[in-house]
Amino acid sequence: MFAPFPLAPERGLAGLLAMLTAASTQAAGFVEDSSAKVEARNVYFNRDFRDGHVSSSQGASKREEWAQGFILNVQSGYTQGPVGFGVDALGMLGIKLDSSPADSNSGLLPSSGNNPRESVDQYAKMGLTGKMRYSQTVLKYGSLLPDMPLLKYNDGRLLPTMFQGAMLTSEQINNLKFSIARLDKYTARDSTDRQDIRVHCKNKRYACNIEADHFDMAGVDYKFSERLSAQYQVAKLENIYRQHFLGVVASQPLNVGSLSADLRLIKSDDIGNARAGDIDHRAFSGMLGYSLGGHKVSAGWQRMYGENSMPYLDGSNPYLVNYAQVNDFAAAQERSWQLRYDYDFKAVGVPGLTFFTRYINGDHIKVPGSLAEGKEWERDSELKYQVQSGTFKDVSVRLRNSTYRSNYEKWARDMDETRVIVSYNFSIW
Repeated sequence: MFAPFPLAPERGLAGLLAMLTAASTQAAGFVEDSSAKVEARNVYFNRDFRDGHVSSSQGASKREEWAQGFILNVQSGYTQGPVGFGVDALGMLGIKLDSSPADSNSGLLPSSGNNPRESVDQYAKMGLTGKMRYSQTVLKYGSLLPDMPLLKYNDGRLLPTMFQGAMLTSEQINNLKFSIARLDKYTARDSTDRQDIRVHCKNKRYACNIEADHFDMAGVDYKFSERLSAQYQVAKLENIYRQHFLGVVASQPLNVGSLSADLRLIKSDDIGNARAGDIDHRAFSGMLGYSLGGHKVSAGWQRMYGENSMPYLDGSNPYLVNYAQVNDFAAAQERSWQLRYDYDFKAVGVPGLTFFTRYINGDHIKVPGSLAEGKEWERDSELKYQVQSGTFKDVSVRLRNSTYRSNYEKWARDMDETRVIVSYNFSIW
C-alpha cells in the first residue's frame, strides 16, 4: 500500500511531528504579525449647481446623498524564512441612508440597473492581494491602493477606488526606494465592477471610455537628508500616453518658524496608436509654506503648457498642488495660483481640532471651440475634530465646504458644495 509519508515506521510519528512543528514555525509570523482594521465612514454630500437652469446635457441641478460605508483591511504577516509569503484582503460595504432619483449620482453610490437616476440600497466589493517578501523587497499581486505621484487612488467619497495588478517595491539601499508596477483593471469608487484601465475624461477634455490593456510605472525616491528628498517616476498608458514626473520636497527650520517647499514637474505625450488623440502637455506646480506655532501660510503656483489638458487615469487623483475639492486646475494652458491658511488648535490647548481655508484662481484657459479665455476659481474650507480620549476616542468629524465658479459653464458648471464626514477607525486585532 502507498504510504502518505515516505518515512521508516520507527520514525513515522517523529517525522510527522517535525513537519507540523516546522509548518507552525513558518506560520508564526504569518499570524502573529497580522492585523485587521475597520473604518466606519458616514458621508453626507451636497453639490448645488448654480448655473441657473437645467438642461438635458447638464443633468440635474443638485446632487445630494447620504450613505454609510465600512472598509475592512486585513493584512497578514509573512511566513518565516528567506522568502516570506502573505495575503491581504480588502472588504468594502456601502449602505444608502438617503437618496432620491432627482438628486442622485453624487459618487457615493452606484446607479441601479433598472433606473440610472436611482441609487442602489447597498453595494459591496472585495479584493485579495498575494504578497512575497525577500529582505527589503516586496512584491504584491491583486487589489492595490497605490499612493504615488503618477498613480494616487481616489478616496474622495464613501469608498476608495481599487486598482488590480502587480507592484514591486524595494528599499535594499539606505534612503533609496525603487518601485515598479503593471496595472490592468480598476474598480471605481462607486462601482462593484472591474473595468479596463482608462484615461480620465473630466469635463470632456478627453473622450470617455478610451481604454488600455495596461498601465506601467517605475520610479525612484531618494532621501538626501531629513529635510530634503526627491522623486522621479515614468509611466505609460498603453497606446495613449507616456508621463514623466520629477519632484522635490524640502524644509528648513528658521530662528522663528520654519519654511517648506514642494516642487513638481510633469511631462505628458501621446504614444503608440494615440487612441485618445494627440497629447502635448507639461505641468509645473509648486507650493511654498511658512509655519509658526499652530499657524501655516502657503502660496502655490501652477502652470499648464502645451495644447492639451493634463491626462491621468480614471479613478486616480492628479498630483498637482492646486488639485482641490472640486477642480484640478489642469485645463489646457491654464495658469493658477493659490493662497492657503492652516491652523492647529493644539497651539491653544485644543488638540485634535484643525482648520484650513484656501483660494485658487485660474485663467488663460484654452476653451475647446472658443476664442475666449477661460477663467475659474475655487474656495475651500475644512474644520476637523478628532476625539482624543474617552468612549468616542478616535472618532473624527469633518465639515468641508467649497464654492466653484467659471466663465465657461458648457464645460464646467458653477457649484456650491458641502460634505460632512464622520469616521471611526478601530482594530479587530
